[in-house]
Amino acid sequence: MKPNSRPFSKVLVANRGEIAVRVIRGCRELGIVPVAVYSEADRDALHVRQAFEAYCVGPAPSSESYLQIDRILEVAKQCGAEAIHPGYGFLAENATFARAVLDAGLTWIGPPPEAMEVMGDKVTARTAMTEAGLPVVPGTTEPIDDDDEAARIADEIGFPVMVKASAGGGGKGMRRVNSADELASALRGARSEAGNAFGDSRIYIEKCIDNPRHVEVQVFSDAHGNHVHLLERDCSVQRRHQKLVEESPCPVLDQATRDRMTQVAVQAARAIDYRGAGTVEFLLAPDGECYFLEMNTRLQVEHPVTELVTGIDLVHAQLEVAAGRPMPFSQEDIQCSGHAIEVRICAEDPADNFRPCPGQVASYRPPGGPWVRVDGALYPGYEVPVYYDPLLAKLIVWGRDRAAAIDRMKRALREFTLTGIRSNIPFFVQVMRHEPFVTGNYDTGYVERYLGSELRLGEGHHVEVAILAAAIAEHLAERKALETVPGPAKSTSSWAMAGRLKRLGRS
Repeated sequence: MKPNSRPFSKVLVANRGEIAVRVIRGCRELGIVPVAVYSEADRDALHVRQAFEAYCVGPAPSSESYLQIDRILEVAKQCGAEAIHPGYGFLAENATFARAVLDAGLTWIGPPPEAMEVMGDKVTARTAMTEAGLPVVPGTTEPIDDDDEAARIADEIGFPVMVKASAGGGGKGMRRVNSADELASALRGARSEAGNAFGDSRIYIEKCIDNPRHVEVQVFSDAHGNHVHLLERDCSVQRRHQKLVEESPCPVLDQATRDRMTQVAVQAARAIDYRGAGTVEFLLAPDGECYFLEMNTRLQVEHPVTELVTGIDLVHAQLEVAAGRPMPFSQEDIQCSGHAIEVRICAEDPADNFRPCPGQVASYRPPGGPWVRVDGALYPGYEVPVYYDPLLAKLIVWGRDRAAAIDRMKRALREFTLTGIRSNIPFFVQVMRHEPFVTGNYDTGYVERYLGSELRLGEGHHVEVAILAAAIAEHLAERKALETVPGPAKSTSSWAMAGRLKRLGRS
């Protein structure tokens, strides 16, 4: 294969929504023919329109379409695809799917199934990382079946503790337990929720770290023994263990802790012979200690913030490495430039406890300008389905420093036009103006701590009203700043002022 040739001729993208659009764009840039799959509910979706070929894989429910391994493989063979990219979610971390892809003679654009199995089970992952010398939150290394044994272990660790599902993620099967009186109920609830969500009711116990930050390190590996990190991301703005805002670099991380955390992340990837893009997640305690939390064996939702501060296209790199090539960068090439922030735009009503709000998009105009990026799958008239995750788009901005990135995000949010459905844009407008976030003084309890008090949207408020109020406040602040500019009298009209400032080179 020539060094500059495309890594594959045709790739099937086994996903939907904005991540499918993102991967399809990456394929097209490398001269690869992208193939989409879709459910009956996604027949008119943007990823279907952007792919060169598209095939229906079943009815709307994901269990009957996007999770149908045999049907997806059938499509791959039918269309002549050489490889499958799983995106994130659905089958992205399913080792059974990865093996089926390989057994079908196709290339799996992801890590080896063995690595996925080790990290896909949190108890196994804790054991493997402990053996590799990584700092792990104190807790059990085996699933707990007996409630009396659980009580003994919890008492030994010391309350508060966390009861967690061994499989899955997204906060399901997770309970904080403050005292022995709460333990039995928490165990029952966690087992039941984990069983329903993942088909696996096993749970384990670990020490609860109060007021931590959630910091993760992007790692990348190839089949030639090369392992690097691409700096860290702070993902501490969360609601019910679901990330809402991500940024890079972490605003409170000192260089010594950053070096220790990134080195540990690379050590984790090397310990399981990893390949491709992965993320090693940590809890950063208030005292500066960092603990291994888990490893996500896929591309993350928040990968664009890393791309903006490093200048590296992670999807391109995934495709190159999956084709057997060495990664196109070394650790020395990884430098942090400026600051990037991402917010997840979802079809949710923040004034109504973030209730999902599917429906038809009436108007859609994403923000633009320098260093503003929108990864999405929206267009006017698009019907947001009720069957899937409410994530609509990701708004990502870059600035020369954190203050500049926040200012650019505030401007971009004011420009973001999305009507016909409700979204969480007004929530982010408030976060970007909120003193604890602006100063970087926040942790994983930030949303619960301030929602309903300092971060507040009254009952019945509409998206447009909240955005308009924020826009007016920003406009008044800008007008006040202009009054300090030497030149025309304050009584001059806004139109005349704009013209004179332009002539003065202050536009």
